[in-house]
Amino acid sequence: MLATAFPVDLRSCQVLGLAGTAFLALGGETAGALPVRLLAPASARAALGLVGVYFGVVLLTAAWVLLGRLVRGPRPPTPRALLLVLAVWAAPLLLAPPLFSRDVYSYLAQGAMADAHMDVYAGGPDRLGGPLSAEVAPMWRHTGAPYGPAFLALASALSGVTRGELPAGLLGMRLVALLGVALMAVALPRLARHSGADPAAALWLGALNPLVLLHLVAGAHNDALMLGLLGLGLVVCRRRPVVGAVLVTLAALVKAPAALGLLAVVALRVRAGRPPLPAVLSTAVAAAATTVAATAAAGTGYGWIGALDTPVSAHNWALTSLLGRATGALLTALGSGLAPLAVPAWHLFGLAATAVSVSLIWLRLRPRPVYALGLSLLTVAVLGPAIRPWYVLWGLFLIAAAAPSTPVRHRVAALAGVLALAVLPGGGPADLGQLVLAVSGGVLGVVVLWQCHQAARTQARDRAEVSVPVPVPVSVPVPVPGRTA
Repeated sequence: MLATAFPVDLRSCQVLGLAGTAFLALGGETAGALPVRLLAPASARAALGLVGVYFGVVLLTAAWVLLGRLVRGPRPPTPRALLLVLAVWAAPLLLAPPLFSRDVYSYLAQGAMADAHMDVYAGGPDRLGGPLSAEVAPMWRHTGAPYGPAFLALASALSGVTRGELPAGLLGMRLVALLGVALMAVALPRLARHSGADPAAALWLGALNPLVLLHLVAGAHNDALMLGLLGLGLVVCRRRPVVGAVLVTLAALVKAPAALGLLAVVALRVRAGRPPLPAVLSTAVAAAATTVAATAAAGTGYGWIGALDTPVSAHNWALTSLLGRATGALLTALGSGLAPLAVPAWHLFGLAATAVSVSLIWLRLRPRPVYALGLSLLTVAVLGPAIRPWYVLWGLFLIAAAAPSTPVRHRVAALAGVLALAVLPGGGPADLGQLVLAVSGGVLGVVVLWQCHQAARTQARDRAEVSVPVPVPVSVPVPVPGRTA
């Protein structure tokens, strides 16, 4: 339907996407991941907000699909024009409440703990006490921070500046996320050019896709900062390899998966003519020095290494977790005492499969390090013990910049579109009533788009009828017998 629904131009895409994020922001005022004092039992306003959020998601996704059609057209928009679209779409979300996750409250609580010189890896925000710890989701309230010292130093500084005030802290974390998204948007066209890909298509898939707006901007996840530093490091390392290694290491000191980017740094240096052994050694020295300096500056110690095995939700829908629960249920039905080992065994298998898959990817795609890194990070997300929709962005970001073919982009784009609908705006588990409301909002969005489609077709048909020339009768002289001209 979207292929013919609208006369596609950049302005119509801007307006449709802006309408989508505006509905997201408005609906989030009652259905988002609100502070505890604003949470209320089910009400008509909360129900209307949930409908509005999913209505907005559908409009935003439609705008993104239409923009993709424009990017693939004969006169695609420039990267600068796409950056303006990104800014317009993100604007309503700047002051919206957190959406789709309560993780931002964990960031603030852990920053307050680090600012108070508490060990953020030895215990959870419950040790902090006070109203801020009450905002953290129950599962993470007693769990140590799984983040690196670079992010915790930033969160600690933000806590000191905002003095623990919740509105200021939320705005600060969203600005940090916006900085990360801006770095992603700056890096994407440059990575695409170096990889022989289309910069506009890379921006469309890697920065303008709904997952970025829903989870990195609206959700204020620190994955944005991780990816921004990672992308910038890969761009910089072509001319300043040591600086590039430092930036990639800082990305890993936000969230650990970015450490795989050091493989790409080494591969890019070897491609540039550097002998392999010196490339490995100099990259390793830069990474180690950065790690020591960042950890010392943050004052958090090296507990983040042990915190990498932070427990996951018992109801996580990662592939290995699903298989583990299914296997455990089967073993329980058979009366086996091995049922409790099913989930850990599948998680161990997932880690082994990840290691093998990443090794094969790099052996095959060594000449294309950015693409190999994207596939590796996507593998880590899919086969890991826990997955969230925004984890897919780890790989999608770099696949967008370096995918060798259009079908690969289409498959990744379809995955992003589906995952945009996977989480409720409150960030918690869904009940039947919430699912009905969410589906209702999405259906309403589809109905509105269909009506616009019909109206556009009618207008186009009317214009065509008006523009068809009406034949004018021409009088032809009839000869009269006996009369000559």
